[in-house]
Amino acid sequence: MKVSDYIVDFIYAQGVTHIFEVVGGMITHLIDSMHRNGNIQIVSMHHEQAAAFAAEGFARVTGTPGVALATSGPGATNLLTGIGSCFFDSIPTVFITGQVNRTEMKGELPIRQLGFQETDIVAMAGPITKAAWCLTSIEEVPARLEQAFRIALSGRPGPVLLDIPMDVQRAGISADPPKKIRAVDLDCEKRIELKNLLEQLGNARRPLILAGGGLRSGRSMELFRQFAMQIGVPVVNSLLAVDALPYSHPLRVGLIGTYGNRWANLAMGEADFLLVLGSRLDIRQTGSETDAFKDNRVIYHVDCDPGEINNRIKGCVPIICQLSSFLTQAITASSSFVFPDRSAWLAEISVLKRTWPDIAELNNIPGINPNYFIHKLSQYSSHASAYIVDVGQHQMWAGQSIELLANQRFMTSGGMGAMGASLPLAVGAVFALTGVPVVAIAGDGGFQLNLQELQTVVQYHLPIKMVILNNKAYGMVRQFQQSYFEERYQSTVWGFSAPDFTRIAQAYDIPACSIHAPDEVEQGLIKMWEDPDSAFLLQVFIDTKANVYPKIAFGEPFTCMEPFIKPK
Repeated sequence: MKVSDYIVDFIYAQGVTHIFEVVGGMITHLIDSMHRNGNIQIVSMHHEQAAAFAAEGFARVTGTPGVALATSGPGATNLLTGIGSCFFDSIPTVFITGQVNRTEMKGELPIRQLGFQETDIVAMAGPITKAAWCLTSIEEVPARLEQAFRIALSGRPGPVLLDIPMDVQRAGISADPPKKIRAVDLDCEKRIELKNLLEQLGNARRPLILAGGGLRSGRSMELFRQFAMQIGVPVVNSLLAVDALPYSHPLRVGLIGTYGNRWANLAMGEADFLLVLGSRLDIRQTGSETDAFKDNRVIYHVDCDPGEINNRIKGCVPIICQLSSFLTQAITASSSFVFPDRSAWLAEISVLKRTWPDIAELNNIPGINPNYFIHKLSQYSSHASAYIVDVGQHQMWAGQSIELLANQRFMTSGGMGAMGASLPLAVGAVFALTGVPVVAIAGDGGFQLNLQELQTVVQYHLPIKMVILNNKAYGMVRQFQQSYFEERYQSTVWGFSAPDFTRIAQAYDIPACSIHAPDEVEQGLIKMWEDPDSAFLLQVFIDTKANVYPKIAFGEPFTCMEPFIKPK
């Protein structure tokens, strides 16, 4: 068979049901093989960056590596932002790029390029992949495919890139039928010493669990929920773990960090014990003052990546382990412990929550309160299986105020923080969810970065409900300029513009409407959900000067938050 036929058979054997691509000359053999095979749905996107994000969305939902294809040169380089997003957020993905024929590769010649569109994508992608190879021999193809999928899935998941010259793709190959690759999880460094952890947890008066994105990428969310209930400890979450517990769960506290719920940060300030599960403890969670975050509290930090422990926050007790293994052992060990009643501590947190409600942080802005809107959006969106959120102020309002049901997911670009990710992420997610509706939330700035994927939504009849919070600005940076640049709003307000997105939607034959005032919110949401199985775009106008509050005041401890305390 042709190498391209073998590659398609191999991908299908891994449980991949969809691949995402933008066609180009150097992947035509792969595309043709996939078409003739017929087992994998080819999803033709309209930009390679969007194809990469769609593969990421597919992988986030299924846990199966997402696959995206692109041709050499600009096609391959356009994948890089999505590859980086998968790397930083630990998403298993395999990216396959076409390369020029081996006879057209410059090799060691002292020139920039020999073949048309020849580009060394392996060198470019190396720092943001777990592995990247150019397959210059036919014989190495089966082994490299096996390595690619195993590496993508194993340990801390992430992306792998295979760059395949066109003449290798069309060559003949004789190989054994492909088999499904299994992840090789890292063994815990030793039998976990859980006795001390559980004893200190039992003795703590105000313990907290910090749930991080590693719980999702480690496929450990159900184990985590079982463990949290078993020990009865309240849970705060990072942005990538907003869906760690449903909104109404008795142990859920809320989002911590730079834009966290004020009550959650204040509760963190009172905690005397913290169990960190799969979180990097980056600056957006802890604030800049790391000593204040550590303080005198005991911190146990569980992660499969040893480099993430005692990195910024010193003095943590390290447990280097896959979260699934840790939680399995912890559930067994804690079953023989009797933990104290935490009702008094939970009552303290409830008082903080009542004292500092999220909808009161912006109670004086004209027009629609974005936190209030997110609550209403949640209440009307029970049909949604997931919320896919872009990057910007709306991302923080969503993280603060979304009301998730037990079966609903929350996805966003965390480490890369890529504006424009939400719509293509939603495309990949909705294919993985076999057509169940999703809600994509974006800002007017970010939505324009991958606007072309509206055609993908139309082409495949995808039930994506698109909500654009339009503040006529790059709001997050505008807020930064307000704090540090004496309200000189160059390029965020001055020089920025956006179209009327309802008219854009109409050009794509997507139903749409706009709302401007609080009394229009419910009417707009009802209209959005009149037909759950169709696409819809809802434009929500927000005051340009609306800020995200609370916000940790830079240079102050994480419990000191704007607007009451000014940043240094």
